[in-house]
Amino acid sequence: MHHPESLSYDSAPRLPGAEEREVVAQELSLHFAADHLSMDELEERLSLVYGSPTLAQLHGLVADLPALDRHKLDSGNSPMLAPSALVPNRGVVIAFMGGADRSGSWLVPRELKVWAMMGGAKIDLRDAKFAPGVTEIDVTVLMGGVEIVVPRGVRVETLGAAVMGGFESSAGDATALDPSQPVLRVTGLAIMGGVDVKVLKPNKRTLKKFEAAMDAIRRQLMP
Repeated sequence: MHHPESLSYDSAPRLPGAEEREVVAQELSLHFAADHLSMDELEERLSLVYGSPTLAQLHGLVADLPALDRHKLDSGNSPMLAPSALVPNRGVVIAFMGGADRSGSWLVPRELKVWAMMGGAKIDLRDAKFAPGVTEIDVTVLMGGVEIVVPRGVRVETLGAAVMGGFESSAGDATALDPSQPVLRVTGLAIMGGVDVKVLKPNKRTLKKFEAAMDAIRRQLMP
């Protein structure tokens, strides 16, 4: 006979954390920018994001939506956050007398080393997922080049140096001051080569839709 006192309660639904709610809110804003949701639908789902009592219900808010083609959004997407426990601590990208490309949907390690010697590397972060806090990319270039493409909403700190070359940055959102938003710190040395950290700006229509989506999120967070 099965005794009631032997039942386990370990399978109780887990409450979503703040990071998980933020990830879903950002994904909904991307669907709005891709015309998968109207403004009314976006606001309705956002109200449920911050009120969903279980993780299953939270993920259900995006489960019925089409797949996102983020490159059709003209690179205007906000950075996506990943739970800290899933993000690798270290990673390496090497281009030696050739090319290396890291793009698509990927988890950016907290510490990423990029080496380009007589070659080129492109680090595309537009579809990447970051851990909250600081992500460090250390770049070493010798007679080559490295291009780092950053999405909107990421604060960028550049601490690099160049000898007979360039270490340039035209990316970074100085208003991204929330502790949950990612910070990208790019350091390193370029010798007879170059490092370029930049953001590819969205077209005006897409930008307006993102601004409208972020306004909707802010309204949901207001007391």
